[in-house]
Amino acid sequence: MAGYPSPMNATPAIVLVSGGLDSATVLAMAKADGYLPHALTFDYGQRHDVELQAANTVCESLGVALPKVIQLDLRAIGGSALTADIDVPKDRPDGAEGIPITYVPARNTLFLSYALAYAEAAGAHDIFIGVNAVDYSGYPDCRPEFIEAFETLANLATREGVEGRPIRIHAPLVKLTKAEIIRRGVALGVDYGLTHSCYDPVGGLACGRCDSCTLRRRGFIDAGINDPTRYTDSA
Repeated sequence: MAGYPSPMNATPAIVLVSGGLDSATVLAMAKADGYLPHALTFDYGQRHDVELQAANTVCESLGVALPKVIQLDLRAIGGSALTADIDVPKDRPDGAEGIPITYVPARNTLFLSYALAYAEAAGAHDIFIGVNAVDYSGYPDCRPEFIEAFETLANLATREGVEGRPIRIHAPLVKLTKAEIIRRGVALGVDYGLTHSCYDPVGGLACGRCDSCTLRRRGFIDAGINDPTRYTDSA
């Protein structure tokens, strides 16, 4: 974590940082709780790779060292509008059933597996992830059951776990609404204008119509907080 002052005897933690609204909030929460964040992000062939720069900017703004970047070629697997030549759905109705095509197969399982390896190597026993099971798109790997199951796996599959030094998976947003997440982040000084959520950006602007943009927009409205996002229909 060179380049930034850190609290004496702070507990190290791996924090998954995508550059999005949720992960920025979790990063701020981990830091506020006294952890020394080791940020981790992924260049996995996502169409919205602008989020990688957002991850750097968010870390800088919160006084956290730039994230370690893991290269993954999930385009070789495909199966998602984010990693294959499939159109990103727009204007989906509220309550639309089924898992949308923007779901990336096993993405959070892969990300948490890398975070777990990083944690063991760095001597950390805490991993933070910004999944949410309230205002989200219906992804199966954003549910509390998944997080609980992965924590069980983590403590069965690692030296730290089997030798009695358990790994903890923190998902502090999992039961919060998007509005509650935004209010929490604003209280912690998160600048949401630095974050990126859009699945299908146009230049430097958010499309405003994909599931992620829709949830983000509604969250700011419900929170009663000005949305700093630059959308194509409000430029």
